[in-house]
Amino acid sequence: MNKIINNRQKKVYEIICIVKLISLLLCGIIIFKNYFDSSNINGRSAIEFLDGPSIGTSVSVIAMIYAIWLIFSINKIDVKYIKIIHTIENFMFILIFTVLVISSGAHVSQYKILFLFIIITSTIQSGIKHGIIIACVASTIVLSIDLIYVPNVDINQYFENDLILCGIFIITSWLLGYYVKIEDEYAEGLSNLANIDGLTEIYNHRFFHDTLKEIIVQAEQSKLPVSLIIADIDYFKHYNDIHGHQKGDEVLKKIGYILKNNVRESDIVARYGGEEFSIILPDTDENDALVVAERIRAAVEMWKFEGEKDQPKGNITISVGVSTFPIKAKNEMELVNSADDALYRAKFFNKNRVETYYSVIEELKEDIEAEHIDLITSIKTLISVINAKDRYTYGHIERVVMFAKLLGNRLELTDEEKKTLKYGAYLHDIGKINISKEILNKKMTLNKDEWEILKQHPANGVELIESVESLKDIVPLILHHHERYDGTGYPMQLKEKSIPYLARVLTVVDSFDAMTSNRPYGIRKTYEDAILELKRCSGSQFDPGIAEIFIKVVEENKDKFDNLTLFSEK
Repeated sequence: MNKIINNRQKKVYEIICIVKLISLLLCGIIIFKNYFDSSNINGRSAIEFLDGPSIGTSVSVIAMIYAIWLIFSINKIDVKYIKIIHTIENFMFILIFTVLVISSGAHVSQYKILFLFIIITSTIQSGIKHGIIIACVASTIVLSIDLIYVPNVDINQYFENDLILCGIFIITSWLLGYYVKIEDEYAEGLSNLANIDGLTEIYNHRFFHDTLKEIIVQAEQSKLPVSLIIADIDYFKHYNDIHGHQKGDEVLKKIGYILKNNVRESDIVARYGGEEFSIILPDTDENDALVVAERIRAAVEMWKFEGEKDQPKGNITISVGVSTFPIKAKNEMELVNSADDALYRAKFFNKNRVETYYSVIEELKEDIEAEHIDLITSIKTLISVINAKDRYTYGHIERVVMFAKLLGNRLELTDEEKKTLKYGAYLHDIGKINISKEILNKKMTLNKDEWEILKQHPANGVELIESVESLKDIVPLILHHHERYDGTGYPMQLKEKSIPYLARVLTVVDSFDAMTSNRPYGIRKTYEDAILELKRCSGSQFDPGIAEIFIKVVEENKDKFDNLTLFSEK
């Protein structure tokens, strides 16, 4: 919708510029006509003291300058200079028309009507107020000429006649200005219909993305930060199931209201998805954005919603993710994805909290040789591609990293081992980049050929990172995280202690998340059922000692793991 309106404004602007150019050319023609018309003796007295050739030449030069400016300036003028340029333009045209009227007979000139050119164009450009001002200035000039050139008379016939002309000036500016005002209001109404979410009366998803692109471009030029907040209502499906969608809509409206009343006028509040909201914060760093996010979270928690006592935590709350350009993201899509990642972490850690974006890959860069930094950046891009192909992998990696940290602490690994496990958890599925989206998202059982292709992803992952010396300790985790304790896994059918220890650790947390997550080809398990599965497969698929300790980790962190299935439906 904005593109349509902007295109319309561009066309109107071009027409106005052409009209102004034509009016200047007419001025030049009129001046030359009057100067060389030997029959126009009575009007020559005015030309004599105004030097007709100079006037004609000046107008022609101005017209050419204006033409050149028109060609090179359309759509290239900074918005903050538009008003100044319009004022200078109007002054120039009024001056030229005034000189032309005086030089062509002053009070008897038939060219006073030329002032309508600038009255009409200025009204269309700047609105009714500006148009009436120009009309009043033009009327004052015309009437002043009548009084100056016909002084000391009882009845100034020229003055009386021009009063009608001046009335036409003012009426034209008022009527045209009023029409322009109606058109602008109509365009604004259409824009609101296209840009505003009908339920919450805040901006919609499409407007959010269009505006974010523009703000990021401006931020790149001004070198100022832009922060993004993405918020999601906790257990909203649960609320809708109990109270119905109409009551759920009321909750959405109220949260939209709360968000609008806790940000600045310059901030953009939008409905991002079903129960998700986003806020663009121009010229805002991460610390200030976190303050805003926490204020909003607290405001929602304190608000009294109807039926909120039926919620799992006794009230309606939101989880909030925050990210900032350019520190945490280099472009619009990275900013959205990183804020969404932060939101995921907030949902994971028991909800009703604010989290800022954190990526293992940024920490990984600190431990990589300088010559391989570009490769790590490329790996991050590859993981983003995988995420786009396979939505399951998107959340899976983050969860496995979190599980690995918890288990690593319980196993009392060394700091170096914890770091290796964390990086291995982050990169273990990178080899999926070579696997088609159709295989990754297939809902039916894979056939033999497809299964063989899928089994290649550990080796493919190793090929991507094996050139980086500082990642050599991660290679065994990527290559062997699908080995089984009984020797029936892949790719090398290693058995028991021959499987690298950290690879055995990764296998447990990777499998637990696979069991408790939405998968294209299987029904997810509750964490209780997943624990039973860990026990059942101890000694066959999993190292029994590691599985036993991880089961204790899960049971001790029940609050963190509980209701993960509710979030995965989001």
